[in-house]
Amino acid sequence: MAQKANPMRIVIASLVLVMALLTGLIVYMWQTRPEMVVSYGTPFSLTDDLGQPITEKALEGHPSLVYFGFTRCPEVCPTTLYEMAGWFETLGPEAKNVKAFFFSVDPERDSPELMHSYAAAFTDRVTGITGDLAEMSKVAKSWRIYFAKVPTDDGDYTMDHTASVLLLDSQGRFRGTIAYREDAASAVEKIRKLIREDGA
Repeated sequence: MAQKANPMRIVIASLVLVMALLTGLIVYMWQTRPEMVVSYGTPFSLTDDLGQPITEKALEGHPSLVYFGFTRCPEVCPTTLYEMAGWFETLGPEAKNVKAFFFSVDPERDSPELMHSYAAAFTDRVTGITGDLAEMSKVAKSWRIYFAKVPTDDGDYTMDHTASVLLLDSQGRFRGTIAYREDAASAVEKIRKLIREDGA
């Protein structure tokens, strides 16, 4: 006499089969997915530290280090520019094609002349960039950079801002960051990797 099929076993077997099919589909979609591309950067029209117009085209044709800060910054900005000068010194000719840009998050007070003298005090490898506040805000937002005015007790203000250095390839695409006070050897290796992968 034939044994009756157990309805519960049929349901469980069906569920197992469905789960196996779904798992296979998910694995297939993951393996064949297009590379996810996150969009960074935007066209801009600002002023460099020599008073000349500068656009997003300045970030193309070479690897770049990009930093957002301000000249009245008490610690983070001078520390970062000092360390950046050290990275360039360590890399020497390896980094001959790498350029660095210092965007002001306080363009209302940071004139081109002030940006130039400030950056030059650390290294001649950094180009200061300032200009219209709304334009600078647009650029910062496009690179996921936060900044905001913070009132001080004397009625003045300082700036709060993201402290990381951005790494861009020769097409102006985001390739990573160097954190504030990151170990020098780690920072230099990241720049070497950027140069190597970019073929610069």
